[in-house]
Amino acid sequence: MSNSNLIKGSLQTIILKLLEENDKMYGYEMTQKVKELTAGEIKITEGALYPALHKLEAEGLLTTEVQQVDNRVRKYYSLTKSGKKEVSTKMAELQAFVENMQRIINPNINPSLKF
Repeated sequence: MSNSNLIKGSLQTIILKLLEENDKMYGYEMTQKVKELTAGEIKITEGALYPALHKLEAEGLLTTEVQQVDNRVRKYYSLTKSGKKEVSTKMAELQAFVENMQRIINPNINPSLKF
């Protein structure tokens, strides 16, 4: 996917959803999971990912845990109680946005259809 602005605007939602489904993950693991789930169509750079992770952590939505893995320090992220609530909010916002975009780009579709 060539439009990184679309991804950038959805990055927090992507992170929260990944952590909801995977309990805890480290940064590189997140980038690889997104790449895998999208058959390489969406690639999240570390330069975009880590500022988003730090912002979510500062907002109290993520917590971190450092572990030693094969002589390397790995920082795992997981959702806080507030983060778990925020996943639902962000997913509802994204769902509404996608539905509205569908109405704009294809106004002839049935508005009662859910995506």
